Parts: sequence; C-alpha cells; structure tokens
Amino acid sequence: MTPRTLTARELGRATLARQHLLRRSALEPLPMIEHLLGLQAQAPVPPYLALWTRIRGFAPESLSDLIASREVVRIVLMRGTIFAVSAADACALRPWVQPLLDRDLDTNTTHASALAGVDRDALAAAGRDLVRDVPRSQQELQPFLAERFAGRDPKALAHGVRGLVPMVQVPPRGLWGRSGLPRLAALDEWTGLPLLTPDPESLLLRYLGAFGPASVRDAQAWCGLTRLGEVFERMRARLEVFRDERGVELFDLPDAPRPDPATPAPARILAPFDNVLLSHADRSRLVSDENRGRIMTQNGIVKPAVLVGGTAAGLADLNITKKSAALDITPWRRLTASNRSALEAEGLRLLDFAAPTAGGHRVRFVDDDR
Repeated sequence: MTPRTLTARELGRATLARQHLLRRSALEPLPMIEHLLGLQAQAPVPPYLALWTRIRGFAPESLSDLIASREVVRIVLMRGTIFAVSAADACALRPWVQPLLDRDLDTNTTHASALAGVDRDALAAAGRDLVRDVPRSQQELQPFLAERFAGRDPKALAHGVRGLVPMVQVPPRGLWGRSGLPRLAALDEWTGLPLLTPDPESLLLRYLGAFGPASVRDAQAWCGLTRLGEVFERMRARLEVFRDERGVELFDLPDAPRPDPATPAPARILAPFDNVLLSHADRSRLVSDENRGRIMTQNGIVKPAVLVGGTAAGLADLNITKKSAALDITPWRRLTASNRSALEAEGLRLLDFAAPTAGGHRVRFVDDDR
C-alpha cells in the first residue's frame, strides 16, 4: 500500500497535541519532563517557561524541588546541549549520546587540536576524582587539570572532561529565583543511579510519542546522532508509515494522537530554546522555512516564539525589572484583532507567572522592521 500523505498542518497538529500545546495538561512536572524527553536548558529559566506553557497551574517551586531533590538534573545530552531531564532518563540518554560527545572532542574547532594525544581515560579519571567530594565549575577544574597534565591547555582539558564524564550541574544552578555557577558532579554519584546500556529503539519510540510523526532525519536532528535508519528499519513492523508532502517517509506510533487538521490551536508563547522547534530536520510543520532563521541568532540563541493558529507567527521578548514587567511581541504577519487579544491575554498570564511582584504588567506589539 502507498503510505498516506500527511500535510504540514496535520503534522503540526499531531506534534502540538503530543507537546501539550493544544491544551494545557494536568500532568505533574516530572512525568511531563519524562514525556518530553527533557527540556532544553542552556539557561536556568527556559525549562520553567516550557512547563508553564504546557501544564495548568504550574508552580515554579515544583521544578525547583525536583532539582533540589536530585530527581531532575541538568546535563549535556542531545546535540551536545544542556537539558533538564529526570535522573532516570539522564542515565539512559547520556551513554547513548556519548558518540556525539566523542566526535566533538575530535572535531571541535576550539579545543580538538589541544586535546590531541591526551590520554582520555586518564583525563576522565582525573575529572571524576576532582568532583568526587566538591562540585566544581569548568573554570575551577582548570588549575587542577593543568597540574596533572602539564603543558596542556587547561580550558581544553576542562572541555574534555565535560565530554568524557557524565556530569550534572548541581544546585543552586537551575533553581527558580536563584543563581550560581554551573558546578559539576558525576551523574551516577549525584543520583545514586547506574548508567544504562543504550537502548535506541526504546528512546526513539519515546521520541515519536513526543515529536512524531517523524522521519529518520528528524530523529537525527533531535539527538545529533547518525545512522538511525538502521534502528527504524528494525522497528518498521511496529510502526505506522506515512509520507509528508515532499514525499519523505515518516514513522509514527500506531496509537499516537493525530488530530483532525481543523482542530483549533490556541495562542501560545514558547520558552527560549523550546525543543519543539529544534527537534526536526524539516520544521515546516511549525515554522516556515522563511521564518526559521529569525528564531535562531548567529550565536546560537533560540528566541521565544509565539504560536498563532498552530504555527510560529513572531517572537516574544520578556523584560522584567523590580518595578515593571513587559512582554514585547514582534509579529511576522498581520494578526487579526482576535489573534492579538488572545496573545495579549496569554502574555499577561505569562507576566503574572514570571514576575508576580512586579507592577505595571504590559504586553506590547512591536512592528517587525524586516
């Protein structure tokens, strides 16, 4: 049989449903984080905003408590970036993405040449030893590593430890309303859990549950690994197969939600670095090719996007001081009065969440000067 073709709108509605962006969920933060396979977390605040836009009545303290109790950890995972994930998922995902981090040590334009010839087993052992009793930042590791590896660039050595040793950023880093350097501790010692043998099939099935339907290239874009086609071939008999409008083969779970494309999609304000916009090679289900470049800056910052009618329609900029809080929305297309009203209401809810004690909450629409 010829696989059924799914339109970009159908794909978008399916992904929004699985991301709990069509309607907010009653899930608790931990099961939501596990369902989403983590929240991208280069900065401390985005995971909180990502949960706020998905969970009804989300309280930031609920995520802070999970981080403080070591049930959620901040760790380098997919695409070599920081994610907030459950401790159990960190132990499953981190060994799986190790080839990606090994490749970085060989190809990183800043540090690869300085790491050439370094005994990596010895470097990993030194890194684990240095954080065993006292969590340390990468900068704090540098002088100790320089003593043990004389003549080597200490910054490169610290970067090597980051890639070789599964390590988490310990609190107060990542706590709501707190600040702190990203100090590191070994994942297994911090959580008391063992690292797991990689199980690509299980992880890719979960990826489809949160981001599908998806192609092999989509899955590879999500995690940063290659040669996943072999894994999908082993799972083919268990999956539904579709095609997109460009003829690309898509895989999906048989019982996963694929809503009617006419399903209304409410106005949503995504977090900076929201993983829903970064986990497909073809992102046209949520953001047009024309606008894709507007979301990510040249230095890798992923701006918070606003969704209108199920697709990215502009950017949001949150500005909070002690005395006031404002959300500036820059639309990319003409918005109807009802669109603007919905975004304004959502923006005011976001300001109530992010800055409850600041006065003068305002949502402002800014002309796009492109």
